Amino acid sequence: MSELLPSVLVETNSQPDAAIIWLHGLGSDGHDFESLVPAMSLSPDLKVRFVFPHAPKRPVTVNGGMVMRAWYNIYEMTLDRKVDMENIDESCCQVADLIQDQIDKGIAPSRIILAGFSQGGVIAYQTALRTQHTLAGVMALSTYLVNGDDVPDASECPNGLTPILIHHGLQDAVVAPVLAIQARDRLLSKNFAVSYQSYDMPHAVCPEQVKDISSWVNARLA
Repeated sequence: MSELLPSVLVETNSQPDAAIIWLHGLGSDGHDFESLVPAMSLSPDLKVRFVFPHAPKRPVTVNGGMVMRAWYNIYEMTLDRKVDMENIDESCCQVADLIQDQIDKGIAPSRIILAGFSQGGVIAYQTALRTQHTLAGVMALSTYLVNGDDVPDASECPNGLTPILIHHGLQDAVVAPVLAIQARDRLLSKNFAVSYQSYDMPHAVCPEQVKDISSWVNARLA
């Protein structure tokens, strides 16, 4: 295992038996969703370790080559998105190491949720489709699926029965809502366990959504 990505850790109990690895979006960092933890309505019985990793810094073409935290480089902001798949593969390996680290710390894969917003959601999708660990759930927030043609059938994937939650804003001007629908339809066509919900919001997270996420997490980790 290579050196782990630096991460912000938030624990709801001194002896966590579940983990949520939450990946931020382009240009942000691991602190981006840290404040969401106290805003969530988690069951008091849950003992959760939140892991908010910082993506590596790299030049991003669509932002004029500016160096920022990014899970991968984006070459074009077209609907189909031209992205650096080598970066994505590298980031998936780094997230896989984070999953293994939680397993090594005594948390079962079935007690680990992988979540991601925007770019982070792309990596959450890809990692969940590749890992040999059966996870508790996957949250894909305001994001999209790359290489949809390569999605395996659910029967061939360890996470074929793992609940996948897709949330998207109807007013999202960064990641068009149609991309979330395309991801949903592709995964459903491969028989994955997908639920989809849209919200009247831009490329963001809204209070109603936080309530829904809380209920979903409570159910996954009950």
